[in-house]
Amino acid sequence: MRIAIDAHGGDHAPQAVIEGVKMASREWPDTTIILVGCDESVLPEPLPGVVFKKVTEVIEPDDEPVRSVRRKKDSSIVVGCRMVKEKEADAFISGGNTGALMAAGLFYTGRLPGVDRPALAPVLPTLSGKGILVLDVGANPEARAEHLHQYAKLGSVYAERVLGFEAPRVGLLNIGTEEGKGTELNKAAFALFQEDESLRFLGNVEAREVLYGPCEVLVCDGYSGNILLKNTEGVAKAVFDRLKQELTQNLLTKLAGAILKPGLKRFAKEMDYKEHGGAPLLGLAGSIIKAHGSSDATAFFNAIRQARRFVENNVMVQLEAEFSRGRGE
Repeated sequence: MRIAIDAHGGDHAPQAVIEGVKMASREWPDTTIILVGCDESVLPEPLPGVVFKKVTEVIEPDDEPVRSVRRKKDSSIVVGCRMVKEKEADAFISGGNTGALMAAGLFYTGRLPGVDRPALAPVLPTLSGKGILVLDVGANPEARAEHLHQYAKLGSVYAERVLGFEAPRVGLLNIGTEEGKGTELNKAAFALFQEDESLRFLGNVEAREVLYGPCEVLVCDGYSGNILLKNTEGVAKAVFDRLKQELTQNLLTKLAGAILKPGLKRFAKEMDYKEHGGAPLLGLAGSIIKAHGSSDATAFFNAIRQARRFVENNVMVQLEAEFSRGRGE
C-alpha cells in the first residue's frame, strides 16, 4: 500500500506532518508513505517505508483555488492528486487549501461515474463516542436534491466500509423533524430518500440533536454543513475554555477540577477532531482525504490510518458498484 501525504499542507507543516509520518511508519511497516514536497534532508535518519517526491511549487492557504491549481502544476496538492490518478499512490492526504484540493481532485483524479458533485465528509464527534459522518460541509455551498441523494449513498458506503457502522442510518439536516419541513431542497431530497429502498432513512434531524448521534450519516448542502461544522467546533472550544476558567478560580474549584480531570480528559478525547484524522472527498475517482488545517502529528497519524482503511476495504470498488447499479449497469 502506498499513501502519499502533502508535506506542505496545514498550519503546522512540515513538522507535524513529518512527526505523524514517523508514528505511522513505526505502526505500519508494511505501508509505503510518500512525503510529497520535501526530500530526505528533513529526517535525521532514514525511516523504513518512507520515500520522498520533491516539488518546486506550493499552493498557499489564501491562493485562489482554481487559478492556483492551473498555474502551479508542480505543487504538492496537484502532484499528490495526479499520483492517485496515475496509480503511483493508493491515497493522498493534505491539510492544505481545501478549495485547491477539491479543484485538483476534480481536474486530475476526476469524478466517479454517476456522481455530479463530490462531497467533503468529516466525522463529527458525538456524546456516544461513535461519531457521525456529515456531508457535505463545504465542497458545494449550493446543491440540488439529486446531489443530496448521491451524498446519502456515498456516505452510507463509507460509513459501513471505513467507519464500521453496520447498516448505517441516514438523516437529513432540517429545521424540524416533521415531513414537509424546510426549504424546497429539503422537501425534494426527503422524497428521494424515502423512495430509495437501499437507504436506511430515518427522516429529518434537527441541529440540536446532532451531537447525540441520532444517525450514522447526516446529509445536508455544503452551506448548511459548513455552518454546522464551524459552530460545533466553536461551541466545543468555548465550553472547554469556560470550564478551565471555572475550575481554576480558587482552591475549592481547583480541588474539584483535580477530581473531575480524568473524566474531562476522556470527554475531551472523544470530542477531539484529531481522533478521526480527516475528511474524505467522497465522489472523486480516487482516495483523497482532507486533513484539518490545524492538524498536529496525532491527526496526521490518524489520517494515515483512515487512508489505510479506505484502501484495505476497497471503498472505491464499493462506491463504483453502488453507482453502477444506480445507472442499471
